Amino acid sequence: MRKHWIDNLRWVTVLLVLLYHVIYFYNNKGVFGGIGGFSDGPQYQDVVMYILYPWFMPLLFLLAGISARYALEKHSAKEWFKARTRKLLVPGTIGLLVFHWMVGYFNTAVAAREGVFEGVPVIAKYFICAFSGIGPLWFIQLLWLLSAVILLVRALDREDKFWNWCGKAGIVTIILLGILFWAGEKTLIRNPRPESLDGLLNLYKPLFYLIPFFLGYYVFSHEEVQDKLKSAWIPLTACAVVSGAILIGTTFGQNNTSPEYLGSPLNCLYGWLACLAMLGWFQAKFDRTGAFAGYMTRSSYGIYIVHYLVIASLGYMMKMYTVLPPWAMYIILAVAVFTLSPLIYEILRRIPFVRWAVFGESSHQR
Repeated sequence: MRKHWIDNLRWVTVLLVLLYHVIYFYNNKGVFGGIGGFSDGPQYQDVVMYILYPWFMPLLFLLAGISARYALEKHSAKEWFKARTRKLLVPGTIGLLVFHWMVGYFNTAVAAREGVFEGVPVIAKYFICAFSGIGPLWFIQLLWLLSAVILLVRALDREDKFWNWCGKAGIVTIILLGILFWAGEKTLIRNPRPESLDGLLNLYKPLFYLIPFFLGYYVFSHEEVQDKLKSAWIPLTACAVVSGAILIGTTFGQNNTSPEYLGSPLNCLYGWLACLAMLGWFQAKFDRTGAFAGYMTRSSYGIYIVHYLVIASLGYMMKMYTVLPPWAMYIILAVAVFTLSPLIYEILRRIPFVRWAVFGESSHQR
């Protein structure tokens, strides 16, 4: 029986990613990426980043781990990994050359205006733009790698003894697993060297995201564990709100993606409690589907894949070439990303080769 709450939580989180990127694009908190803010003073709309960033990507990896467990109960490891490769690795590599070079074009537009690429051959510029267009695709690239790792790990325990043991976790143990969340954040490089790949490692955070992915697979895929979260969703939500309010109230204005910030105990407490609260809340209240939910379940992945082109292109053009007030830019960009992203997806998925290269969808899929 399909768990609609997992589908609903996944696509709702994807929509929150879209909202996050609207705010992130114009942030002035020193967060890597985007085009910069509108002043050196407080931008209170940036609070959206502080609310969402500690938990929404870990939650997506956690859900991916749960889904991996369920899929591997129905399919062989070979079949599953072949499908994962098409769905994740193809868009994360070939898709860069087919579609995401356009995102890279706008990501490198400031450098181009400053003459950085003067004299660089066109073909070289194209590959630079393609690589610079990875953007949100880091998620699917890392998810493919973690999918390969989980196959190696589960091969060590073919009788599922560790998985069965994890299913005995009580609510206190589940909350205390947040210590692993904190330990994962501590793997970030504190002082990344600009001339190295340290910054890239801090972006992908493979050791950190491995933790929620594995916890999803081994712990939260159990019905018994899910039922415990469902029963406790109200106190978990209250604790998440309180810890989040304290975190934001005491740290607003800091770079909320820096290793120091992410590794703080309060950030980790809030991030973990928020993940647990969302899992419990959606089980309790949103374990159903309908026409819109069904469409979003099928389409949210594709919407995620294409949405940043809308952010990067329109966000850049408004900031550089208009005199619109900031509030108007936010509204226009938000409306655009929530309307144009599904439209772009629906157009591209109807083009056979593009459908495969950009979304990893075979010709018979819908």
